[in-house]
Amino acid sequence: MLLRTKLHGKTYEFPDIRLLMGKANEEKSGDRLAGVGAETAAERVAAKLVLAELPLSVLRETPAVPYDEDEVTRVIQDAVNETVYNEIKDWTVGEFREWLLADTTSSEMIKRVSAGLTSEMIAGVTKIMSNLDLIYAAKKIPRTAHCNNTIGTPGTLSSRNQPNHPTDSPEGIRAEIYEGLSYGSGDSVIGINPVDDSYGSVMRLLEMSYDIIKTWEVPTQNCVLAHVTTQMKCLQAGAPIGLIFQSLAGSQKANDSFGISVEMIDEAYALAKKYCFPAGPNYMYFETGQGSALSAEAHNGWDQLTLEARIYGFAKRYSPYQVNTVVGFIGPEYLYDARQIQRAGLEDHFMGKLTGIPMGCDACYTNHARADQNAIENLAVMLTAAGCNYFMGVPMGDDSMLSYQCTSYHDAPTLRQLFGLRPAPEFEKWMENLGLMKNGVLTDKAGDPTFFLRR
Repeated sequence: MLLRTKLHGKTYEFPDIRLLMGKANEEKSGDRLAGVGAETAAERVAAKLVLAELPLSVLRETPAVPYDEDEVTRVIQDAVNETVYNEIKDWTVGEFREWLLADTTSSEMIKRVSAGLTSEMIAGVTKIMSNLDLIYAAKKIPRTAHCNNTIGTPGTLSSRNQPNHPTDSPEGIRAEIYEGLSYGSGDSVIGINPVDDSYGSVMRLLEMSYDIIKTWEVPTQNCVLAHVTTQMKCLQAGAPIGLIFQSLAGSQKANDSFGISVEMIDEAYALAKKYCFPAGPNYMYFETGQGSALSAEAHNGWDQLTLEARIYGFAKRYSPYQVNTVVGFIGPEYLYDARQIQRAGLEDHFMGKLTGIPMGCDACYTNHARADQNAIENLAVMLTAAGCNYFMGVPMGDDSMLSYQCTSYHDAPTLRQLFGLRPAPEFEKWMENLGLMKNGVLTDKAGDPTFFLRR
């Protein structure tokens, strides 16, 4: 196949789909590190023009890792609805973009077509979309899920209560949980990143967070973000777990570096459906981020956006309650500055929604990246406009354990007010019953964690 175009009197030719896909990306430091990024803006435009003319079938036939070498590829390919695929396989990538953005294309139409897509097809169309395209298209694809409450319904914005502590102090974490709840943070999950992910430590944190949920009858779920094998051991021992967590990658080799496999996540999913305390049916929580496969030298020479799209194809197998792209956490080697972080956040959110999973975003940055608090607030505003399901809620926006900067407990309420959104419906009712919210607005009681100590 000839992958060539002429632009301003210069001919650009790309040797294969792998390099075409890399050079069609918006600028990313990780793609330069991998040697697949465009050298100039003109080369990037030329690659986008060539990509736009490719039939979708070419991208399905060119997975980032061959089918017989990679179990993630097999999960993605085997899940394709062949009837739907055959209806769209001759569309060009450019025609697919136009169809997604058309006013006459409904949410239900997009959801049907998503069943016939592979991750490489989704990555391809993402590369030729502008930021506004990604916002508009994602807004058209609401994705809901239910565990102990409902996430992602139109008109809502949820928040993960992230009460991390540098020593895993149960009382310190309890105080942070109370503060978050008082602001309306926690309708996505009360999710703790442990310093010590040993069995005993994880069990203590699960029992403590569950005690709060039961005592205050909070319509939410808990999760301690230890390795999935530790959580499985806790679940089998009778621990009260709401969601099972694991970070995922977009290739088998990268997942090997995380100490996981498809078989292992299959086992965890089966245990979750049997033993997790909420009603379900969605019990899994996954985290992702562009650059994970490259950092593990497991990207097979492909760009980080395509490998990220493959994570969502993998995650879809488990009907997750939520998926979170920790977009600025991996560092400037992969996303150098605020512009690259913002672009990646919009890409990830759109790709996840198009794949068929409920997406949230950790709008964040590390202290050695060229970004600041204004930059992640900008990203949070754009993602809220795009219909993002949830953000993180961290005390003062500064995670004392993970040492990165994030959205705070009061950012989600501000975004709700700005866009006329509400918490998850069950959670809003709970807040109203406690006098923390009235008609979708926080009351004078909100923001005071000592409220939970007076009963």
